[in-house]
Amino acid sequence: MSLYSGPVFPDCCNITCRATDYRTERTMQDFLKQDIQFLPGVGPAKGDLLRKEVNIHTFEDLIYYFPFRYVDKSKFYKVREIHPDLPYIQIRGTIKKYASVGGGRKKRLVAAFGDDTGTLELIWFKGAKWIPENFPPGKEVVVFGKPTVYNKKLNLVHPEMEDPSKIKKVTSSLQAVYSTTEKMKDNYLNSKAISKLQSNLIGILPSNFSETLPSWLLQQLKLVTLDRALKQIHFPDSVADHKQAELRLKFEELFYIQLNILQKRTIRKTEYKGNKFPHVGEHLNSFYKENLPFELTGAQKKVLREIRADLGSGKQMNRLLQGDVGSGKTLVALMSMLIALDNDFQACLMAPTEILASQHFRSITTFLEGLGITVELLTGSSKKPARERIHAGLQEGSLKILVGTHALLEDVVQFKRLGLVIIDEQHRFGVAQRAKLWQKSSVMPHVLVMTATPIPRTLSMTLYGDLDISVIDELPPGRKPIITRHFYENQRLRVFGFIKEEIRKGRQIYIVYPLIRESETMDYKDLEDGLESISRAFPPPEYQVSVVHGKMKPEEKAISMKHFVEGRTHIMVATTVIEVGVDVPNATTMVIESAERFGLSQLHQLRGRVGRGADQSYCILMSGYKLSEDGRKRLETMVSTNDGFEIAEVDLKLRGPGDLEGTQQSGIPFNLKIAHLGKDQQILILARDVAERILDEDPKLELEKHFIFAKNIRKGSVNKVNWGDIS
Repeated sequence: MSLYSGPVFPDCCNITCRATDYRTERTMQDFLKQDIQFLPGVGPAKGDLLRKEVNIHTFEDLIYYFPFRYVDKSKFYKVREIHPDLPYIQIRGTIKKYASVGGGRKKRLVAAFGDDTGTLELIWFKGAKWIPENFPPGKEVVVFGKPTVYNKKLNLVHPEMEDPSKIKKVTSSLQAVYSTTEKMKDNYLNSKAISKLQSNLIGILPSNFSETLPSWLLQQLKLVTLDRALKQIHFPDSVADHKQAELRLKFEELFYIQLNILQKRTIRKTEYKGNKFPHVGEHLNSFYKENLPFELTGAQKKVLREIRADLGSGKQMNRLLQGDVGSGKTLVALMSMLIALDNDFQACLMAPTEILASQHFRSITTFLEGLGITVELLTGSSKKPARERIHAGLQEGSLKILVGTHALLEDVVQFKRLGLVIIDEQHRFGVAQRAKLWQKSSVMPHVLVMTATPIPRTLSMTLYGDLDISVIDELPPGRKPIITRHFYENQRLRVFGFIKEEIRKGRQIYIVYPLIRESETMDYKDLEDGLESISRAFPPPEYQVSVVHGKMKPEEKAISMKHFVEGRTHIMVATTVIEVGVDVPNATTMVIESAERFGLSQLHQLRGRVGRGADQSYCILMSGYKLSEDGRKRLETMVSTNDGFEIAEVDLKLRGPGDLEGTQQSGIPFNLKIAHLGKDQQILILARDVAERILDEDPKLELEKHFIFAKNIRKGSVNKVNWGDIS
């Protein structure tokens, strides 16, 4: 793949040519917009299933419903060659006999299947009544499935069954496999049926798919046409053809995301005015000389220089500040707010929870002690007298810094001169919510977005592609790296002994559970059961325990946390409500139960609750013996590194972008149909490079050779990408 070096083959379309293309495109567009139920082989019932289960509403949705993997159906295995480590395979043989085994939910149909080299079992747990009727004992059959071991016997569970006489000659070594749900399978809409529908659709296309990239770019990057890519991705003629189709479709998906993001960024930088903050005066200087608690790290100084340059430019700042838990982001945010105050503006900081907002308020109040700067806290719990005082102070300008939660977004909250907005953990706020803050100033305020979730480069280029990015990649001096260890259940007494030793040293302990109470479906440690064993191992009055979980009333939670913060309890037993917002420097050990249950990002956030003081801190990962490959990789990564960015890269590769924050599609304003931000980094970098070069030459995409780009962005949806606002 050669890197793009600029357009050298401009399109030579004239008006007549474009009119002809437009008529063809219109016909194809109308065809693709048809309701999926009208495709041969679908009908109303299956159409309803496709809409509800996999969001396929139109012919176009179906063609962009890509396979998630491919299998090799060109080879037939013998039974003696089968072992459980093989991928999906096919075997030609005969059914010897059928038997119904078990009862109730465990009832299953079992078939003895074999060839001239041996026998194995075929197993169906449901939906198998039709199988003995269509494939009676003694009849030759081709079975296809994944070899597994059940009851110490080799078998294929829910294999596909085919009559050898009806199998078409395989021209490609790759057969597409599509994701389907149980409900779809129960209604005969399995992967094979989806493939058949794809074939039906391609067979009745009125013309080729309309091209979405200019010919000069296809030639420059040696990409196949969209028409060939869409047909080969579903029915590849060879492995090489599949790779070419995949590259083309992934590039286009990522390219249009980047082009859209970067064009917005270009427009913002050139057209959006911002309040100019030319002065650094008494507020910042007094704080720096009298109240700064420790020397700034080199990373903090670098970030502050970047922010000062933005604030003094006359353009609106839109900057993302990344830094691990405890790296000093709040201090940088405060010093940025003091620059706003020095230029006679107000500033506000919005956090997603009352706990986190209160923590920021305490930190900022402590930092500014004695400097005479008014700071207030506004949350949903703020009483009426406090609210009235805050509203009055904001409007007359005497209240300089306001810290709060979503309460800051209320219409009644009006500033006299809002100049800087800081948003912490911004992925927890919606676009419409954030926009409400911008409307509280006649000139759009400067924006600093903070996150303690390290974001891999590829994801930040996409999720936050129109923001300027600053990174604090150093911890304050005196902080020791947290030691992380993984222990299994049989080592629990050893862990309890270590906890007692830490408590004897005067330290405090977190013990975090994934569940509040026992689950019927998940074999994980729960808080209620854990609390019993902890109470036995750490009996009062020698040991005192706090309990915090999401089902408690806010006042109960606050009291329990207060006891721990004040050192009156030794152990805090909690669920992940303590993931953000609890800052106890004396807490040196974090024990995470059923650690395999958590994502890497969440494990890293939880670990960040300790290591806040000068004492050596520890993170203990407890797990069961049965670990998936991904679960083992997550725990190994946590033990091997404290680097949040390295952890985020592994997390992205393991889970994809949709669940990085622990919530499906959290913060992701588009659906990737085929590209994977963790695995397609090279393609993403290429796509961004091409987009940057195009916009450097033509920021508004007004040139003839860029007509197709402008048209596709104006459509608002290229290949079903949702162009939601990103910043």
